[in-house]
Amino acid sequence: MRIQPVILCGGSGTRLWPASRTQYPKQFMPLSSGSNLFKETLRRIEGIRDLQEPVIVSNDAYRFYASTAMDETGKTGTVILEPCPRNTAPAIALAAFAALEEQDALLLVLPSDHHFAHPENFCAALELARPAAESGRLVTFGIRPSHPETGYGYIQQGTKIEEGVFAVSEFHEKPSFNRAGEMLREGGWLWNSGIFLFKASAYLNELKIWAPDIWQGVGDAWKARRTDFIFVRPGDAFCQSPSDSIDCAVMEHTTRAAVVPVDCGWSDLGSWEAFYDAATKDDCGNACEGDVMTENASGCYLRSSHRLIAALGVQDLAVIETGDAVLVSDRRSSQNVKQLVEKLKLAHRPESDVHLKVHRPWGSYETLVQGEGFQVKRIVVTPGEENSLQLHHRRAEHWVVVKGVAEVTVGENVKRLSEDQSIYVPLGAKHRVKNPGDVPLVFIEVQYGAYLGEDDIVRLQDKYGREGIGEK
Repeated sequence: MRIQPVILCGGSGTRLWPASRTQYPKQFMPLSSGSNLFKETLRRIEGIRDLQEPVIVSNDAYRFYASTAMDETGKTGTVILEPCPRNTAPAIALAAFAALEEQDALLLVLPSDHHFAHPENFCAALELARPAAESGRLVTFGIRPSHPETGYGYIQQGTKIEEGVFAVSEFHEKPSFNRAGEMLREGGWLWNSGIFLFKASAYLNELKIWAPDIWQGVGDAWKARRTDFIFVRPGDAFCQSPSDSIDCAVMEHTTRAAVVPVDCGWSDLGSWEAFYDAATKDDCGNACEGDVMTENASGCYLRSSHRLIAALGVQDLAVIETGDAVLVSDRRSSQNVKQLVEKLKLAHRPESDVHLKVHRPWGSYETLVQGEGFQVKRIVVTPGEENSLQLHHRRAEHWVVVKGVAEVTVGENVKRLSEDQSIYVPLGAKHRVKNPGDVPLVFIEVQYGAYLGEDDIVRLQDKYGREGIGEK
């Protein structure tokens, strides 16, 4: 049977704040290699034989991040947008119903935010799992643990089914440190990777038995789906489905669960401690990324995006700098960052959700300075792209082109501007910027007004299907 990759990329990754945020989560945040985890996941599947185009399951907020990454890696496939978050069991069910539209296939379910040091070992384990999955087993991949880990769930390996494939004796939620140590000594316990291989029909059959409300809600939503631009949008019945993980909904109950142990240098990169473990260290055990200097520092993870980090006489810290926030943490406490993010949300701090630089399907904008009644942004428009035809009720704008050529609409007038030219956009005037050139268009936008929020935008036309009130 052919393999249908299913890539899940709807999570928010709050434990990796401040680099990962609700509106720009860890699977899309840039890595030191210039890539991101979602792109790495797309590339990782290239060596798998009998491969179909991937199915991406995401949400509306991340749809253009996913589609842009697919374009940049030369990949095509289906992007399914969940109407609301409902955890992994309903998300995978969407992909299973999609696969059955053509023919049954083996679904290879992959989270989009994992790291494999040795992907070739995973490909070998996948070949071991194929026969069991083709026979109707629901196969998961268990990582042989290298140390007591409290941040992962565990799977107990049972009796041998066939070469390299074992029955599942037990699933165990994240243990205490003492229990994790006992599991390591006992042997036969594997980290739960959240990676699966099974037939679409086999998964839906088990889902119907063990979680019929999910099967029904997702099935109804799939029947009511519609296509929007390049995206598939299931119906609102999806939101009536219970929210549950595949482990709790199916894997812990089914008699058809199997596990394949694998050593592939795996990490879910769910914390800054995990990033430290996967990084190259200097002679003092520091992992440094960006503009970093150290003196008498050891065992630290130091990540700079905009400014110099200078670390002096400290040990075992995680310091992560972004344009508007700096996290300083005991490196081993980084699993608890999400608790800090919850406090930020309760305080209505924008730093919990958005960066100063915000990505859009046409490019990006970055806030440079804010003050009483004014705001300055740096805006970049990708060649050939344009933002929406829009207007503002509470602010005026002044644009100065610093690089490239802009085709500007203000009211009924269309004008071309080149570097060092500018134009004024009065309050209430409809306007749009297009980049007709072959290099990125960069311009500075100075906003004036009593209210400068991004919700003071009325879209009149938009090539990306975003008409209405909302952000740029």
